[in-house]
Amino acid sequence: MIAVISPAKKLNFNAESPIKAFSQCDFLDESKKLVDKAKDYTFDDIMKLMSVSENIANLTVQRFQAWNLPFDKYNAKQAALAFNGDTYTGLEAETFSQDDFNYSQDHLRILSGLYGLLRPLDLIQPYRLEMGTKMKNTKGKNLYEFWGTKISEQLNTDINNHKSKYIVNCASDEYFKVIDLSTLNIPIIKPIFKDVKNGIPKVISFYAKRARGMMSKYIIKNRVQSIDDLHNFNDQGYEFQQDQSDNHELVFIRG
Repeated sequence: MIAVISPAKKLNFNAESPIKAFSQCDFLDESKKLVDKAKDYTFDDIMKLMSVSENIANLTVQRFQAWNLPFDKYNAKQAALAFNGDTYTGLEAETFSQDDFNYSQDHLRILSGLYGLLRPLDLIQPYRLEMGTKMKNTKGKNLYEFWGTKISEQLNTDINNHKSKYIVNCASDEYFKVIDLSTLNIPIIKPIFKDVKNGIPKVISFYAKRARGMMSKYIIKNRVQSIDDLHNFNDQGYEFQQDQSDNHELVFIRG
């Protein structure tokens, strides 16, 4: 079983990493191709391409120019500890033990516009490149075409030795769309998190993102190996709704 999550725009490269172990991304050669192209972009190009403010465009240009191989513990940081958005608040990777990180290396993946597919301990350098960016490249008009079937093929390989072969989709639609379903040979389970507002259960983005991280943490901390075990997730008041769930979607509601 592998949980898949999105990256975060917000990064934390200031706090010291609590763990020394690290790994290298499988697709750094592909990442370098994207960065080499991005280094030719002007400040105005970045603003237009990403629809961002002047400050963010300036920071993004600086990050692309500073991006350089090889990665080591001095110029890069482990992905699960470098991302710092709502999902990662729920994941709480900084609380993982060494055994937790070892388990997560086999059971958690982070989708990325620049890095493709990351394990938690894969080193990254700061960047901003959302998966939906329409960045023309040698393989097409956007990042979905750039990555093609590579991510799906890697997931097939990564889960090959798992007893329980499921992808738990805790990613956003924008990112999960990069997975080519015609290539993926693994059933997908999607947890859906709803909060009751004005008496009606609905997906509230802020809480749902955090809950996806919490579900990923639950899988890692409890060494979850079956769909039935996922039903027992009840962090922060969420409860599994059997009557609203099926073989593809697991609904959790917090009152």
